[in-house]
Amino acid sequence: MASKLHSKNKTHELFTSVSFIAGTASWFIALVIVLFILLSSLGEDDCGYGDEEVVVRGDQFSGRPCDEIYVVQEGETLNSISDKCGDPFIVEENPHIHDPDDVFPGLVIKITPSKTSKKAN
Repeated sequence: MASKLHSKNKTHELFTSVSFIAGTASWFIALVIVLFILLSSLGEDDCGYGDEEVVVRGDQFSGRPCDEIYVVQEGETLNSISDKCGDPFIVEENPHIHDPDDVFPGLVIKITPSKTSKKAN
């Protein structure tokens, strides 16, 4: 009988040890996953632009007026943007603009300045 009891205790100790190891491993894996997510999120601000910093200031990207991607600002119209950027075909190049009078701040449009009438800011 003592042998049976000793065997039961050994089995219980083994089960307890395995449970402890499994619990510890689970916490370790969870910690590694959280650290991996944190470390990978630190590098996300590099959007493939290399060392060049792209900063949106008003209606232009820093150092380059009237880029191909243009964000409409308060008080601008398609005519004022066309004059400023030298692109007389804004409506034709932007099929998402259904009504030329319905231009609002934050609207993103494509600009293709003509080579003959390109204006600098």
